[in-house]
Amino acid sequence: MTSAAQFRPYRPKFIAALNGVGRLLETLGLRANLDADSLIAAARRKTGLQDFGDESFRAGLEVLTRSLENEAHLHPVGRLIMRQRLIGLLAVRLKAQALFTRYPEIRQQPIKAPLVIAGLQRTGTTMLHRLLASDPRMRAMRSYEAMDPIREDYPAGSIDPRLKATRLAEKALRYMAPEFFAIHPVDADAPEEEILLLDYAFLSDVAESLADVPSYAAWLQQQDVTPAYAYMKALLQLMQWQQPQCRWALKTPAHLGHLDILLKVFPDAKIIQTHRDPARTAASYSSMIAHGHGVFTDEVDAFAVAAHWHRKNVGMVDAALRVRAQHPDAFVDVSYYDVIKDPMAQVRRIYAFAGIELTADAVAAMEATRKKNPQNKHGVHSYKLEDFGLSLAQIRRDYGPYSQFFAIPEEGKTG
Repeated sequence: MTSAAQFRPYRPKFIAALNGVGRLLETLGLRANLDADSLIAAARRKTGLQDFGDESFRAGLEVLTRSLENEAHLHPVGRLIMRQRLIGLLAVRLKAQALFTRYPEIRQQPIKAPLVIAGLQRTGTTMLHRLLASDPRMRAMRSYEAMDPIREDYPAGSIDPRLKATRLAEKALRYMAPEFFAIHPVDADAPEEEILLLDYAFLSDVAESLADVPSYAAWLQQQDVTPAYAYMKALLQLMQWQQPQCRWALKTPAHLGHLDILLKVFPDAKIIQTHRDPARTAASYSSMIAHGHGVFTDEVDAFAVAAHWHRKNVGMVDAALRVRAQHPDAFVDVSYYDVIKDPMAQVRRIYAFAGIELTADAVAAMEATRKKNPQNKHGVHSYKLEDFGLSLAQIRRDYGPYSQFFAIPEEGKTG
């Protein structure tokens, strides 16, 4: 990988050519419209529906679209993808509201004691989530459901259109950013993070992981994100109503900064906090975000990306410590190193903590998942702190209270 100062996003020739044509069209005033009203109108046309119900989400949408327009330096293809992504979010809100209105019992669905994995990025959360989701009694949201949580009728014997669309999006991402898959696996039918459900309220960190949107990030930091968690619960209820299950297995690092709200919306949640040397997680996640930004723009300041997420992540673990002091019985801690050494032993600890019987069927399913998803399945990801303008001394200083509290071992290297 090149140094951050020389960071250049990978750009296939075909996409570069499309961008060239797009820039020419932009000089003629033809560009993908990111105005909030235009997006809302497009979503209404797409679905044939008008009623969003509560429209408080508009505030976040408007701040986000202004930030994308003025700060993100999106290339033409990136603008088009971003427009379609935002229209998709709005279309789901319209379809969900139609179902909530027609079937009010959806909002009465109980979400009982979900298992919630909430650790810093790159701490084994994906591996652990996929193991828990393998249990036939568990329910995890799949990637295709994150793109559209609403199942619609389709011919018997055919493939769910959502799965087809997500597989196509996966292929497109693999084409545009092949290195991304060595950093973070993306599989259309695999368990996915519910931060993508929070994004339907336009009150989540998703936008910051895709683009440079500092004014939106600053605005978001000052907001009460309870509406996002309430809407996430509504979408989980909708999916559960369409496909009943026993218990939810959830996962996203973003919960670390909002565990108080998570426990307010899901008061009986069982939270699994994973831990790893932040010197390793910081470098790895900085690389992942830089590659993510590179899908949408030719201008990636990897030093700025790393500095931004360093501040956010330090703030999240500090916030988590404060919440844990008030709800100690809601948490169990799992070391990344223990997961790598003996994942099933950690699963047994988690099930004992949550009061769930670990059945033979669950163990067999988890072992099959382990064989199907070995570490580095998509390639080896190479990274160093120095590539992103971070230093070991800075990491040790800023994460010191967190690392000391949990006695996290130092891995001894940063790249």
